Amino acid sequence: MSTTPDGAPAPAPREMAGLIDHTALKPDTDEATVRRVVSEAREHGFAAVCVNPRWVPLVVAELTGSTVKTCTVVGFPLGASTTASKVAETQEAVAAGAQEIDMVVDIADALAGDSAAVETQIRVLADAAHAGGAILKVILETALLSEDAKELVCRASEAAGADFVKTSTGFAGGGATVEDIALMHRLVGGRLGIKASGGVRSYADAVAMVSAGATRIGASSSLDIVGADETTSAPGAADDY
Repeated sequence: MSTTPDGAPAPAPREMAGLIDHTALKPDTDEATVRRVVSEAREHGFAAVCVNPRWVPLVVAELTGSTVKTCTVVGFPLGASTTASKVAETQEAVAAGAQEIDMVVDIADALAGDSAAVETQIRVLADAAHAGGAILKVILETALLSEDAKELVCRASEAAGADFVKTSTGFAGGGATVEDIALMHRLVGGRLGIKASGGVRSYADAVAMVSAGATRIGASSSLDIVGADETTSAPGAADDY
């Protein structure tokens, strides 16, 4: 039997729903798709619906009376926006009702080893999110980072007051891996949440991530994850966001 790092059994398929951010982040996502995703999230009790910023007001309205949270992305998917523009995105999203913000770290600063710059930007965004009652998840984009850079971002995220670290956008040619989740858990597990995102398509994938230390799953294949317990795929592919 698979277990989480604290020795608890891995959640059963239906129980996994409470860990999933049901996502619709593709460029061609339309209103009908967003409404369908929201309906699925309400039906199955997913943790959140994660959409691009333009859809936040619609998702907030559609989730009224539900325990499902509204999540959106900032500086997405490249992370190369200025801090000021990321703050503005965060403030606008929170004002519209977003309860969770997934921001992409400045990848160039992370690769350059500039921990002060990384930490400063994360802190400003964490403050902006928390001021509106939202939480902040920091997307590392692990496929593009060295081991040292991954560690730098995890430690900076904790020091800056972020609430989660997250593996991937799903747009950079790689997604969540068991090895990266285990690394992130070793660095910040038990203090920050850890979100596995990118290529998590099946219940088996989700179990592997949770067993390595993930406390949240980002997926567009959420129905497959909660609907079967014997499907398998290769963790790390990046067709799901």
